[in-house]
Amino acid sequence: MKKICVITTSLSKGGAEKSSAILTQLLFQLNYEVHILMTKNDLDYDFSGTLFNLEKEFGNDLSQFQKSKILRTYFQNQKFDLIIDNRTRAVFFKEFILYHFIFKAKERIAVVRSFYLRNYLPKNRFLAKLIYGNSTTIVAVSKGIEKAIHKNYGFKHVKQIYNPVDVSIITEKAEEPIELDSDFILWYGRIAEQVKNLTLLLEAFKISDLPKNAIKLCIIGQGEDVDYLKKKIRELDLKAHVHYIPFLKNPFSYVRSAKFTVLTSYYEGFPRVLIESLACGTPVISVDCNSGLAKLLHINITVC
Repeated sequence: MKKICVITTSLSKGGAEKSSAILTQLLFQLNYEVHILMTKNDLDYDFSGTLFNLEKEFGNDLSQFQKSKILRTYFQNQKFDLIIDNRTRAVFFKEFILYHFIFKAKERIAVVRSFYLRNYLPKNRFLAKLIYGNSTTIVAVSKGIEKAIHKNYGFKHVKQIYNPVDVSIITEKAEEPIELDSDFILWYGRIAEQVKNLTLLLEAFKISDLPKNAIKLCIIGQGEDVDYLKKKIRELDLKAHVHYIPFLKNPFSYVRSAKFTVLTSYYEGFPRVLIESLACGTPVISVDCNSGLAKLLHINITVC
């Protein structure tokens, strides 16, 4: 039986984190021995396997040197066959140390989850090869990302694999009641302006021909820019027309009830929002941002 470690920053709130949780369940169902290394104590999504919660076990006051010693011992003792790394990886020196001295396994996979490659790979091709070389397989979650990696880095070991989606959970949770009694359009995800372009979302809603007394904009999510979102809603005088709900583990009853869902991102990887919406039978309107969404979904993409 293969022993697999899935590395993630957390198991909460984000699409990458949800993908990590679903991946552990799929691997467990395939009878692999699954372990999860989570670096921050933030847990919402269901998972399968044995969890090593670094922050919960040792606190959040550890130095990088202390963390490195703990992780090195962990990987030496576990002797994994495969490591699947789902974290963002933006700091060269840190990743060089992890991949050369700490992440010990027979095979390693480094997942790239966004078209903004700098979150996962150094800009410099030489530095990127110093980290990953030919010993690590790079997995891109969309064809657009795979193509960009080939073009910019020339890695030979690159594969494209879409994120897993659990349609059974979506269908089951879509039957739950919601708290909105009016018609609405829906945006949901991580509240991060520099990625999700919430300004475009609100300004487009402001100037749209939608009858705002009859159709609200519902926003579901949590993130670093919640205060910015609320400020922008006030500036555009939309407080009476926008319904904000913090993070929901399963937002699918809202997805199914929406007139349509909206995606306004500057860039994406594999946008679960669109796939989940279509699984609920709900139309989607999206910008054609970098990542090849039109080819991914085989639908007409509206460019704002």
